[in-house]
Amino acid sequence: MPRGDKRKYTDKEKRQAEHIEEGYEERGVPEDEAERRAWATVNKVHKGGEKPGGGGFGKPEDRSPMHKGGKLGGQAAASRPASQRSASARKAAATRKARSR
Repeated sequence: MPRGDKRKYTDKEKRQAEHIEEGYEERGVPEDEAERRAWATVNKVHKGGEKPGGGGFGKPEDRSPMHKGGKLGGQAAASRPASQRSASARKAAATRKARSR
């Protein structure tokens, strides 16, 4: 089988790679680089193609790459004053306490 052949990948793996690639392209990554990164992520998760004969056949998924990267969070909270953040935290704590009874 030639390098880069995707026959040993399941439909799910192909869909995941496409979705990951679209996310990279939306953030301005060139098309070739986005495709390379997407398949690298899928390979990291599935250990290669999961069909019989593929490197990932019968191995469990490693979901850790799905939790990495992405856009930076917390920008909305960082733009609010400390007093507002503190009040929000107190309100959340009160809600949790009330619901735990």
